[in-house]
Amino acid sequence: MTDLEQRCINAGLKMTGPRKTILKVLTESMDHPSVEAVYERAKAIDSSISIATVYRTLNMLDELDLVTRHEFNESFSRYETNMEHHHHLIDLETGQVIEFQNSELENLKERIAKEMGFELVDHRLELYGRRLKNKIAK
Repeated sequence: MTDLEQRCINAGLKMTGPRKTILKVLTESMDHPSVEAVYERAKAIDSSISIATVYRTLNMLDELDLVTRHEFNESFSRYETNMEHHHHLIDLETGQVIEFQNSELENLKERIAKEMGFELVDHRLELYGRRLKNKIAK
């Protein structure tokens, strides 16, 4: 049983075959798949899975904070498991989503919140950019 499956059980979810398949797709995804991508990958494993089941399952997992839904300034949502804290850098030209962690950034966010009289309890950081073109060496 995966950590995510155990978290689902702890949240009171019954672990049906389709849910296990959707969780498998999410935990094995190295990208941040859309509903349609999750559906296609799940359907390749279990042809009986419907897109409605994928939508319902992802919405339920999002409500339980077991997955995170991202918009990334696109016309569709992307999903990832909510297992570790990290941030995202989105390439505006390719749509590639790069995950990163940075201890200096973590310390800065805590310091800013404290200076403003707050305890930081949650946040998201999404950076959008374009790859720098190689500069010609002189």
